[in-house]
Amino acid sequence: MTTTTNPLQQFFRQPAIYVRLPSGGEFWTPGSLDIPQNGELPVFPMTAIDEITYRTPDALFNGQAVVEVIQSCIPAIRNAWAIPSIDLNAILVAIRIASYGHEMEIGTTCPNCATDADFSLDLRSVLDQLRAPDYTETLQRGDLEISFHPMNYEQQNASNLEQFENQRLIRAVPVSELPDDQKIQQMTEIMKTVTRLTVKALTASIASIRTPTALVTEPTHIQEFLENCDRNIFNAVRDHAVKLRSDTELRPMALTCTNCSHQYEQALTLDMANFFAPAS
Repeated sequence: MTTTTNPLQQFFRQPAIYVRLPSGGEFWTPGSLDIPQNGELPVFPMTAIDEITYRTPDALFNGQAVVEVIQSCIPAIRNAWAIPSIDLNAILVAIRIASYGHEMEIGTTCPNCATDADFSLDLRSVLDQLRAPDYTETLQRGDLEISFHPMNYEQQNASNLEQFENQRLIRAVPVSELPDDQKIQQMTEIMKTVTRLTVKALTASIASIRTPTALVTEPTHIQEFLENCDRNIFNAVRDHAVKLRSDTELRPMALTCTNCSHQYEQALTLDMANFFAPAS
């Protein structure tokens, strides 16, 4: 069988931009990323197949669409499920820029006079502001030294799905036709589940716990510790993990209403269904 080179290959899509990961390639599992020597990953525009993929509701909801689009547009990422959470926003912004350009229209409503308006956001400035928090900083509590690392996309997506299901149940219980005592029982069970999910997410955020005699990295041991430690230690761990996550979030945009001159902040979120819509 003779294999010939496709004469159209020279017309295939080419990298539109190059992006540096906030993590610098740290926290990726071996084999999940082929990072170039210069640290800049080539980012290709989305194909028509990619657009169809992210518009598939089920695949978008369970994260599979995000994974497939990322691996298509950034071939250096071999396993997008392994993306550290600190790199995810930068990757999604880079793909949006490569596919539709750096300008993005954002809808906003003034909280003072309820005037609707659109403003143009330069995604290059968003990309420039994304930084990784300092994961070398440990949390000291008595004889314990707790080290942290970012969750990966698979862990983060699973946590989001579980939280979504619990929120659905929380909304459903008050309007159900169950007797009040059964409603209370169900809400109690849901709250216990919420607590377990919090412990699970914190476990995934902890790299190790050093004691005077051991270095603990086994997740089951760390989870058992979180379930049985003093509440003050638990709250300190939770607050530290929350701070690290907040350091990776997109900063809100400072806006001034064109109607009443009220100054306010507009949150920016990377909702896949809307974020990857082409610019008008």
